Parts: sequence; structure tokens; C-alpha cells
Amino acid sequence: MVDDQGSPQEPKGSARPQGRRGQARQEGRTAPDAAAPGRTRGKPRGRPRSFDRETALEKALLAYWEHGYEATSVSDLTRVMDIGAPSLYAAFGDKRSLFDEVVQVYGARYGSFADRALAEEPTARAAVERTLREAAAAYTEPGRPHGCLVVHAAANCSTPEVEQSLRARRNANIAAFERRIGADVAAGTLPAHTDAAALARHTGAMIQGMSQQARDGASREELEAVADIAMTVWPRTGTHTG
Repeated sequence: MVDDQGSPQEPKGSARPQGRRGQARQEGRTAPDAAAPGRTRGKPRGRPRSFDRETALEKALLAYWEHGYEATSVSDLTRVMDIGAPSLYAAFGDKRSLFDEVVQVYGARYGSFADRALAEEPTARAAVERTLREAAAAYTEPGRPHGCLVVHAAANCSTPEVEQSLRARRNANIAAFERRIGADVAAGTLPAHTDAAALARHTGAMIQGMSQQARDGASREELEAVADIAMTVWPRTGTHTG
């Protein structure tokens, strides 16, 4: 007889012969499993694959930097990060949460040159000139995507929250330049008639334009030449009044 799964059934009342396992149970011990020929033991099911979180995050950063937010799918991320989707969600949340963390890491690791220049240079003019020159170098660095992630990742982005977040970051940079320029105007380092808002927005336009030019193949030297021209619109000195 066979059951509904096609497996043989033994007649009722018949005694099944005892093998090693049955004999071992009667003797109070457990017989070792005999591996069937050609079979190997697999890894226990349900055990998450271990991976280095920082390495995986850097790989995700490079993917977003190269392709932008919208064009980078979850399957793209799991492939470049070399992890499964369950591990991605467990470690980073969803695609949006991972991107938010990527932007934070990018800002600290690759995009902080403007903040350093504003903090370290004695004048707004010096800070902007240094920023543009360091942007020319950073945006064309060999071995990694060209341009700025915060600029490029917003291209063709149809996710409003992501687009708004990136726009806020870009505007925050412009506002930081405007504050520094305004401070120099107040101190007399720049002329009183200097339009701090317009000069700051000009700086932002140059940085964003240099990013796109780098994506299009401009070299570091070409972008440095653009930076030199950009600085010619700056007033050199102000008049101290007291």
C-alpha cells in the first residue's frame, strides 16, 4: 500500500525491523547519523550571513554616487554590497533609509571641504577660492565617481522627500557662504555695497556646475581654470570705517 504522497505503507500490526537507531534507543544512546552517499550537510537554515557593515555601506555610497538615487534599485544595491535583501533591510532599513545614511557619510568623508574652508580661512574670499579649488580636485579624483553625490543623486529624482532633502543640503551650503560673506561686509573686509546673497548663490552655481562638468569629463586643470575666472567677480578689499 502507498499513502497519498506515494510512500509505501506497512500492513497494520506488522513489526518494523529495528536498525541501529532503534537498537540505540533501547540501549539509551543515540546512534550517529550515517551520511547518505553523495549528500553533504548544508548550513543551518535561517542563519543571517555575516558581513562588514562599513564596507557594505561604502559600496552602497559608490553606487548611489555613480547612478543617483532613482536609478539605483534594491537589486543593484544587494549585488554591489554582496548581501541579501533581508540583510540589507535588517542592517539599514529600506532604500531611502540607506540613502540618508549614505549622504551623511558622504558629507563627512568626501564633501566636507567647503565646511573646512569656511572654518579655517581668514576671509570669505579665501574660503570660496579654496572651496572651488578643492572641488576641482575632489570632483575629478581617480578611482571613484566624478562630481558631487548631493548634486548628481538628485538628477531625475521622482521621490519628493529625497529631492527636498538634497535641495535643503545644497541651500544650506549657500546660506553658509552668505553668512560668511555678510560677516566680512560687516567687518569692512568687503565693500558695503557687496550683495552677499548674490555672491553666495554665484558660489553655489559654480560648485554645482563644476560637479556636472566633472561628470561630463572635464579635468582638474580645466575646472581650476573655471575657478580662477569665477573669482574675478569678487571685490578685492573693503574700506574699514572704524
